[in-house]
Amino acid sequence: MTPEEFRTNGHKVIDWVADYLENIEQYPVKSQVKPGDISATIADHPPEIGEPFEELLLDVQQKILPGITHWQHPNFHAYFNANNSHASILAELITAAIGAQCMIWETSPAAAELEEKMMNWLKELTGLPADWHGVIQDTASTGTLVSILTAREKATHFNVNNHGFSNEKLRVYCSAQTHSSIDKAIKISGIGLTNLVKIPVDQQLAMVPHLLEKAIQDDLSSGFIPCCIVTTLGTTSTTAMDPLDEISDIALKYGIWHHVDAAYAGTAFILPEYRHFIKGIEKADTYLFNPHKWMFTNFDCTAYYVKDKEALIQTFEILPEYLKTGTRGKVNDYRDWGIQLGRRFRALKLWFVIREYGASGIRTSIKEHIELAKWLEYKVIEHPDFEMVADRTLSLVVFRYCKEIDDTKNDAINEAILAKINKSGKAYITHTKVNNRYVLRVVTGQTNVKIQHIEKLWAMIQESSKSI
Repeated sequence: MTPEEFRTNGHKVIDWVADYLENIEQYPVKSQVKPGDISATIADHPPEIGEPFEELLLDVQQKILPGITHWQHPNFHAYFNANNSHASILAELITAAIGAQCMIWETSPAAAELEEKMMNWLKELTGLPADWHGVIQDTASTGTLVSILTAREKATHFNVNNHGFSNEKLRVYCSAQTHSSIDKAIKISGIGLTNLVKIPVDQQLAMVPHLLEKAIQDDLSSGFIPCCIVTTLGTTSTTAMDPLDEISDIALKYGIWHHVDAAYAGTAFILPEYRHFIKGIEKADTYLFNPHKWMFTNFDCTAYYVKDKEALIQTFEILPEYLKTGTRGKVNDYRDWGIQLGRRFRALKLWFVIREYGASGIRTSIKEHIELAKWLEYKVIEHPDFEMVADRTLSLVVFRYCKEIDDTKNDAINEAILAKINKSGKAYITHTKVNNRYVLRVVTGQTNVKIQHIEKLWAMIQESSKSI
């Protein structure tokens, strides 16, 4: 492809993207294909001779789009969002064009320094401690693993990295509602799932602090080493908020590393009225949230903060001769702040989004999303056939159909409601189980969602419940 052909094809791609986003509501939200359908349309062998770019773009439309679930569709209410925005998309294009591998300061000084500045901006925007140090990880799963590995090294005086486990019996504590990425991190870290202690939750599905302290005391009496506590602000099932301040005091009392996972909810703390949830955050050791979920920034982008950056660097630092530089110690070489050596230039899209929206623009959008959830919550509460399953905290509404006396029948009806809506292609919702009951989850945090989308969804849910 010549430079002039690239310019021509680039304009075509931008036009395609703009048309796709403008007309996204014409597509079924959830892909309707069956396993193997897309594979059957793709050639079994690579082409020997290059193909015209027009054919590539046509195949995206004809072969790829049918197998895409449209996460940027305003009727996407499943899981948690993975939002983008026009500014973020354009920043990603520039990042791809630059093609920098940003492992150390010298491989792209602008990438390292912009990342440091963006982490400072996010601290200011969301009310985090000014003296914390930030780095962009790819996902919350990676950030959690990074924190647990650092906790492991702190608890063992940095011996496991060098000598492996001896007879250390480490324990990690989280609530019974904590995300499965914690379990995975425990497996990868070598601590072992049997040493992940899941603390019971209260009626609002948040960790019970006095039961956490009892578990720690019992483990100390049995010769275990309490290694890490994971607090969740906004659980995946219901956005339950663990009592951070009380848990932080327990962590300090026993000298335990304390990680805070606010993957989805963290964006909401740009609104001062929700910062009571992070009271006591200055006592924690690490914290993360995902701008790629609710801050209009393309996946992947996790903001990860640490109080003691030296512990983080000591855990991950490796310095072969070919990576030694004259600027070491004067700058942040972010390859030492996590697992990957190679790093993408993720800070550019944050810079674009925050500048294009402005802090006030982000606040306005987040408030609107929460108001939509409040509207749906009110409709559920006033309807005799439905009930809220957990208190709404932000933009997730968790509820169920409950008309039948037999809860087994209610479970079946809720499952059928979800299947009917998702099969229609008009909206996409997901479920969870609370107290072993099948319940529905609706998230109102997609970038372009408006009240008319939530009204139509609620009408579909009611209609589906009557026709089953």
